[in-house]
Order: sequence, then C-alpha cells, then structure tokens
Amino acid sequence: MTDLRVSLIGAGGWGSNVLRALTRVEGASLVSVCDINQKKIKSLSAQYPSISFTGDLKDIERDGSIDAVVIATPSPTHAEIAKSFLESGRAVFVEKPMAVSLEDARRLYELSTADKGPPLMVGHLLIYHPATNIVKDLVRKGDIGDVYYIYSKRLNLGVVRQNENVLWSLAPHDISVVLYLMGEMPEAVSVHGSSYLTKGVQDVAFMTLFFPGGRMAQVHVSWLDPHKEGKVVVVGSKKMVVFDDMEANEKVKIYNKGAEVKGSADLIESISIRHGEIMIPLVPPVEPLIAEMEYFVKYVNGDLPPLSGPKEGLDVVRVLTAGNESMVKNGQVIAIK
Repeated sequence: MTDLRVSLIGAGGWGSNVLRALTRVEGASLVSVCDINQKKIKSLSAQYPSISFTGDLKDIERDGSIDAVVIATPSPTHAEIAKSFLESGRAVFVEKPMAVSLEDARRLYELSTADKGPPLMVGHLLIYHPATNIVKDLVRKGDIGDVYYIYSKRLNLGVVRQNENVLWSLAPHDISVVLYLMGEMPEAVSVHGSSYLTKGVQDVAFMTLFFPGGRMAQVHVSWLDPHKEGKVVVVGSKKMVVFDDMEANEKVKIYNKGAEVKGSADLIESISIRHGEIMIPLVPPVEPLIAEMEYFVKYVNGDLPPLSGPKEGLDVVRVLTAGNESMVKNGQVIAIK
C-alpha cells in the first residue's frame, strides 16, 4: 500500500509539533504545509527541504494528489477549512474543538457520516495517551467496580488566549476523556467561570457533568493558576485510579481502597473503610501525538474504527455549547442538546 499523502494546514505553536510527528509516522507522507506566517514558512522549509511550503490555502485545495489534511489552525477557523476538504472528498483530521458552534459541528458530522462521506477525526489527544487506555481497560474490565464519579484538573499559568475562553481552549481534553471513560453522554451540565485578565473571556471554569444513574464528573480548567496540573481521578466502587500526567515515571496509580456498606439502602448496618495496596502499572513510553497521527492513518485506511471520529467530536461540542450557556447564566443547569 502506498503512503497516505498528507498536507498540514497551520504550522504555528501546536502545528509545529504536529509537523514533527507527521514526519515520523509510518504509512504517511507529509508532502505540503500551509501557514500564513512567511517567517515561519522560511524557517521550516530550511528544516524540512523535502516538504513543499505555501502561504496560500488554495494551493492545497487545488492539489488533487492530497489524500488527507491535518488542520492545526486557530479554533474559529476549524469548521470552514474542514468543511471545504470534506466536501472535496478528502479525509480530515482537525484539532480540538472540531468547531466553535454546534451548528458547524453538526454540519461536519453530516458530511463525514453521509453515504461515502470521507473520514473525519478530531484531535482528542488524551484518548491516545497510553495512560488513559490503561485506565479505560480497568473500567472496561470492571476492575474498579462501578464508576461513581470522575474529576479532572487542567491548570497552568498561561498560555492565555483572547480569541476563546478557557472552557473552549482547555476543557475539550478533559471532556473527551470523561466521555471515553464513562461510555455515555451526560444529561446536563453546570459551569461557573470568571474573567480576570480579558473582559468577557473566562480564565477559570468549574464544570459539573450530570450522568444517568447519579454518576457525575467535575472538570476544573484554568490558565491563571500557580500550579501546572494535568490529572484525572476515577473513583469506583472497588478501586480508585489516578492518572497524573505531570508525573515522570508513575503516571497511573491504582488504589485498592474504598468504602463498603453492610445492610440495605434503607437500613445501613455499617460502613467500613478499606485501605489496600497501591499498584503502579508500567505506562509504555509512547508519545501521544505520534500515536494519534498513526491512528489517523490507520483509520483513513480502514484498518481501525474511529476513537475520536465525527460522533465523538460532535459530542464534545455539544457539552461545550451547553457548558458555555450555563457559564453565561451563572451556573444554571443546562440540558445537553
């Protein structure tokens, strides 16, 4: 099978990381890169002389030899660019969020899922982190019992955005992981957030997701925090799991502890606390971004089902849209549409 001919659109901060990853992915040939920053193009063309660079998106659109595009431009441009290439029959990878409006997200979903629609994959990076998949396996196998609740923190001092609030900028990572681990959509959401640096652009947000059966999740995101944190905690009826991405060697810890109730729900006889051992599984040294790009190539070739395809991308935007409405309404509980 010949290599998938790929074009990268957007080679800025994160896009330069995607560029590097694409050059290392087996089965993909990065043939062209588009970016509006001429200085960036000049610098990158010196580093990658075998790749064609352009500042005009139409050059990529007119190139019929391109099989797939990877979009790493600012969020407000995602939907328009993705729509153009999906309509031309090209496979699309678009960074999170898939779109900044629910209407645009639904349109991209429809284009990809229509009969003979091209593949669409969304950059929910943490789904491809080996630590996330260790946690997912524990949930799937029932090792931690019933999932009671999940909470996550994505905090840092910077990078401060002005074209999108912290909910749209950071929360897609955690929302995608929560939905992946829960295996279902929440029914409603409540978000409290505040703006301190730029009027109307929230710097911190606390999101609560309400799932069927009383399960819940909380997501705390901020770019105005003294600590750098990237953590997901899953509390189950048998065990509890912590995925701490800031840990160098012990990213996943499985706590064999919990609370056990004796008696019935109406007549509790006693509640005993269990403290057991802590297990630290080996997390394979795989770079999530390269794993994500490799998955995209295999997905486009029909070798793997989508993990963050059009449905998953749309679901995250559904949660974000309801969450943003709740935040504007001072935490009012909003049903997911």
